[in-house]
Amino acid sequence: MIYCGIDWAESHHDVAVINDAGELPAKRRITDDAEGYRILADLLADHGDDPDDRIPVCIETNRGLLVALLNQGGRKVYAINPMAASRYRDRHGVSRKKSDPGDALILANILRTDMHVHRPIPADTPQARAVAVLARAQQDAQWNRQQMSNQVRSLLREYYPAALDAFATWTNPLTRPEAREILRIAPTPAKGAELTIAQLRAALARAGRSRGIKATAERIQDVLRGEYAHQPPEVEDAMGAQLLGLPRQLDAACIAADELAAQDETAFREHPDSKIMLSFPGIGPQLGARILAEIGDDRSRFSDARALKAYVGSAPITRASGKKHHVGRRMVKNDRLNHAGYLWSFAALNASEGANAHYRARRERGDWHAAGLRHLFNRMIGRLFHCLQRREVFEEHEAFPSALRDAA
Repeated sequence: MIYCGIDWAESHHDVAVINDAGELPAKRRITDDAEGYRILADLLADHGDDPDDRIPVCIETNRGLLVALLNQGGRKVYAINPMAASRYRDRHGVSRKKSDPGDALILANILRTDMHVHRPIPADTPQARAVAVLARAQQDAQWNRQQMSNQVRSLLREYYPAALDAFATWTNPLTRPEAREILRIAPTPAKGAELTIAQLRAALARAGRSRGIKATAERIQDVLRGEYAHQPPEVEDAMGAQLLGLPRQLDAACIAADELAAQDETAFREHPDSKIMLSFPGIGPQLGARILAEIGDDRSRFSDARALKAYVGSAPITRASGKKHHVGRRMVKNDRLNHAGYLWSFAALNASEGANAHYRARRERGDWHAAGLRHLFNRMIGRLFHCLQRREVFEEHEAFPSALRDAA
């Protein structure tokens, strides 16, 4: 058996090939380009790599062109966490020396000794990987939009509270185009107080609003002309100049989040698993895309539902040593999927009687809100694993038979 370890870097990669005895028959440094990939393929072929018997590869990343090329043709590629790789380094010496060729050798030895305890990169379809790219990009854009919105809100609280009060009746007010347009033409309290009804109506129309423009403009004018504490005029002008730059960044974040959401939804609905996921209460196109992005469509990735629950962090973890025994929530988990699970279980409370009854039962047993939602998510993710394996849609009476019987 031959094993290969690759220490990944930005401009070059160190490759180590070892056998079952731990001997090093070959090592090489390759460049990060087409020529380097060809040299790597020839190096593996010289040591027995062929389409029917692929040499497994260990590397410290699960993305990039190099990983994509290695993952083709049925080859098993193992992505090792860099922290885990550093712990393996301590097994070979206590001097704490480090080098790129040495790290490549350590990665190859991980496969030689402990390949059975590590999981290869899932063999997801290109369609699922495309959904993963769009879903993660959309989630990042949404987080960036919220971060920019918080910066604008923090600045307005320092010198322009009238604007916050004027937009307070809207949901996520600072991310709405009407609010950004008004702040663009009136970045200071003095300019806001000078706005006429006609100017406000024109700003609302430019932002895309078509209903209730007159009433909204009158309400905003009344608020902007109210009595508030003020900074000195020079300070207000300086903060207004600062504010003018933030809405432009917020505009870009909002546009990116909306465009990525539309593309993400289209790609998700075209995937075969979307019909099953959308049948679950509380899952919509955006949330379903995030879940699919993290669990993929490789049915052999998780051996059972317990493995999936541990991966998402919904299953409890036990720490026992001597007389100490503690059962608590998992801290090491897939954070993106865990966040999606919180939203899913919260939305399912109103969409499913069984889910609501399950959550209420957990609260009556003493669970806090987050613990109750986590327990519900644990139940739902197990059901999702079952439905995906059997290609079945969600059935309320099968997922929560006792809850519905008690309710009846």
